[in-house]
This record gives sequence, C-alpha cells and structure tokens, in this order.
Amino acid sequence: MLLPRITVVAVFLSVFLVAGCGYRFSPGGEYIDKKIRTVFIDNFANKTSEANVENTIRNSFIDQFIIGGRFALVDRREKADAIFKGSVNSIATSPLSYQRTGLASGERLTVAMELVFEEQDTHKIIWNDRNFASTQDYTFADLNTKDTNRGNALIKLSNDSAEKAYRLMMSGF
Repeated sequence: MLLPRITVVAVFLSVFLVAGCGYRFSPGGEYIDKKIRTVFIDNFANKTSEANVENTIRNSFIDQFIIGGRFALVDRREKADAIFKGSVNSIATSPLSYQRTGLASGERLTVAMELVFEEQDTHKIIWNDRNFASTQDYTFADLNTKDTNRGNALIKLSNDSAEKAYRLMMSGF
C-alpha cells in the first residue's frame, strides 16, 4: 500500500519539476527587432558541381519562412527590412551499406552551407551559421532507383535543414 503512494508522489514530483524548470525555446524570434517585418530570400550561391542544388535548398527556406509566419516575404531586395542568403559550399555522398555483390545499397548525403540573415540597410547580422551541415540517408535497390531516391533525399534534407535553421535563428542560437 505504501509503495503505490510513493510511486504516485515520485511521478507527480518528476512531472512538476520538468514542467516548472522555466527553460523554453523562443521560436517567435522575440530577440529580433520588431521593425524587421519583411524579408527577401536572396538567390543561394552554389559552390558545388551539382546543378540546381541551390534552388532546391532556397525553395525550402522560402517555404519555411512562409510556414513560420513571423515575416512577410517580398519579391525584391529593395522592399525588404532584412535579407536571408545562403551558399551551398559542398555536397558529398558516402556509402552506408552494401549488397552481397559489393555494390552500395545505401548512401548518406551531406550538405554544408553558409547561412546569413542580415538587416537590409545596415548590413548588421541578425543571425548566421557559417558551417551549417545536414545529412540524409537513403537506400536503393538498384542503379535504376538510385538517382530518384537521391533526389528525394536531397528534398528531405533541404526541408529539414530549412526547418532546423529557422528554429535556431528564431531562438537566437
């Protein structure tokens, strides 16, 4: 009889302590000046040999800024209070798993970027990450599905990267 009461009290105290710690993320961008209301997402630079990777990633960031809702996106730099820009510095693929024949059946896609969010007029940096990296694993049954699965992995990596970077930026990390 005493053991169930102790268990209930222990669970209650654990929940109370975790819920009452006071630590939280600031996903609303409270630390970003309220005068920053409009954002232009500039074209991303592509320093890799892979065509159009910068457009895939930029489109994911556009979508994330729309989903985030804190800023209105504008179509011209001159209309913006702030500019978000990026550079795709590298893209690499490494094997993860192999078939019995010795051919790869799974790979890891790694993309390294530089991301900068700055005020339009003063060029003051609001947030940046010069070494932002993301990975995405994918598998394929044969060489016929490899390119399709790699393309899908790049899209997922782009979306996940945009979400992660946006949350970091809005939280001041």
